Amino acid sequence: VQLVESGGGLVQAGGSLRLSCVASGRTFRNDAMGWFRQAPGKEREFVGAISWNGGSTSGTDSVKGRFTISRDNAKNTVYQQMNSLKPEDTAVYFCVVRTGPRSAKREDYDYWGQGTQVTVSS
Repeated sequence: VQLVESGGGLVQAGGSLRLSCVASGRTFRNDAMGWFRQAPGKEREFVGAISWNGGSTSGTDSVKGRFTISRDNAKNTVYQQMNSLKPEDTAVYFCVVRTGPRSAKREDYDYWGQGTQVTVSS
């Protein structure tokens, strides 16, 4: 299984980015897909996850109302739309996949992408 993220970059506060993650290597039916992030000096943090049928879970309260997760099953792709970005959103964002229901626990995820850097300037 391979997860390839894209869409990260440098953006000013208040701006938007859309992260994408393409999964390959097998079928992903019944798999949950999601995102974690890790800022320098901080623990990895759950951002959100989405089930095969589209049911989603948001992570930290700080992103609720600003970040939206979605997926395209035909393309084995999960997206993270990030609006009203803040400097504290600066982190490496990791795409994750697990066989089973969505979860907020990092240890529940079987596969991780290499990460994409998001930097928000003030």
